[in-house]
This record gives sequence, C-alpha cells and structure tokens, in this order.
Amino acid sequence: MAYTVEQLAPGSYDVLLDGVVIAALVRIVPRSRPSDTWQIELLDEMLPAARPGPFTSQWHTFRSRAAALEWLGIQEGRDSADQSE
Repeated sequence: MAYTVEQLAPGSYDVLLDGVVIAALVRIVPRSRPSDTWQIELLDEMLPAARPGPFTSQWHTFRSRAAALEWLGIQEGRDSADQSE
C-alpha cells in the first residue's frame, strides 16, 4: 500500500491510497489560538476489519503535519506535500 497526499488548500489535503482518495488530512484551527494539530479522517465509515492499515479508527489526530505524514509512511521530501504552510 502506498499513501500519497494532494493539497487542496492551505491546511487541507486528500489522502490517496494507491491513487484512490480514501481520507482527508486537515489542520484543526481553534478560534482562540494558533495550532499545528492535524486530523486524518476516513471518508467512508468502515468496519475495523475493512480499514486499511495503519487506521485503527475512523480518525486520528497528530501534533503536526509531519507526524501525520510519517504515520502514513510518507517521507516529507518525497511527496508534493512537503511545501511549508
């Protein structure tokens, strides 16, 4: 399985698995303060046994975009998502 991401807008990416969009990666922006918290959420509800690895739930939260990409197995400089925000 090979994950890639495609930027839609600042702070928003499609997550593709072998070229098919299966999830969204978005920056969580609270009203009160700046944040670098990111969340990946599968687009379709899936039973645990049907979820692609490494998904163990419908969504996962990360302290940075780099941590989310690493979790997906994407090396920062290898994908077009290496642009800083």
